[in-house]
Amino acid sequence: MVTDITRMLGIDYPLFQGGMAWLGTHELASAVSEAGALGIIGAGNAPPDWVQGQIDALRENTDKPFGVNIMLLSPFAGDVMDVVIKNKVPVVTTGAGNPGPWLERLKDAGSKVFPVVASVALARRLARIGVDGFIAEGGEAGGHVGEQSTMALVPQVVDAVDLPVLAAGGIADGRGVAAALALGAQGVQVGTRFVCAEECVAHENYKEMIIKAKDRDAVVSGRSTGHPVRCLRNKFWREFTNQEKAGVSPQELEKLGAGKYHAAAILGDVEAGSVLAGEVAGMVKRIEPAADIIEDLFSDARQRISDLGGML
Repeated sequence: MVTDITRMLGIDYPLFQGGMAWLGTHELASAVSEAGALGIIGAGNAPPDWVQGQIDALRENTDKPFGVNIMLLSPFAGDVMDVVIKNKVPVVTTGAGNPGPWLERLKDAGSKVFPVVASVALARRLARIGVDGFIAEGGEAGGHVGEQSTMALVPQVVDAVDLPVLAAGGIADGRGVAAALALGAQGVQVGTRFVCAEECVAHENYKEMIIKAKDRDAVVSGRSTGHPVRCLRNKFWREFTNQEKAGVSPQELEKLGAGKYHAAAILGDVEAGSVLAGEVAGMVKRIEPAADIIEDLFSDARQRISDLGGML
């Protein structure tokens, strides 16, 4: 499937794997890149040495294009930027901030820069500083979320900027891919379904909880902190939500949530930890290789688009 994204980046499928902290490791990212899409190492709050090790390990497994996602609120963000610039990482995606202070150096290193945006205003502002494209992420996504839905956000961002846009949030099969393309996106970013890739290092308990999820199990909490998060209902979510309703301060809520994602994703404590997942969790039914996920997404999308053509 050829779009502006595949032509720009030299990949076969217009798909970014979500840069998930703890889970977007070299094992998953290299498998996604080797299969023809764009694998992304999720830096999260990790220190620069960890990111360097992940880049080295990925390059031992594939020579295909890949990316690193940098959360700009991380205390290590500047140091991680130095690492990706030194390593001439082909694609850098960013969240929770403005990549402007590093943009010239990133461009000099040959990196393409794709910020994650949740509003038209932010997309317009970042377009003026010279980024290469956008990931327009709706509130259906897992983890930190904005307010607008993918269906409403994507076409408005597409209309507002003259740069390629990928759609994210609520995409888990070919129907989602076809819908994103119909909205004007040049590709998609997928996170939750890749948690259940064989190559993802997520604990088996975490994967199984996603597979067992139903349509209403992915919920949002933490709005009072200013950093709402979508996760699956469990014991921790109920405790956090009750504390939030009781008027506990944002600072205390932040302390309550500290380390809970790692506890679930890596240690497997899916009751006392936070199981980040998107609303499409109820659509994910099995653990399978990353390459099979990609092939399924796009073979299904092609069929959906063909069927739609026959109806018009």
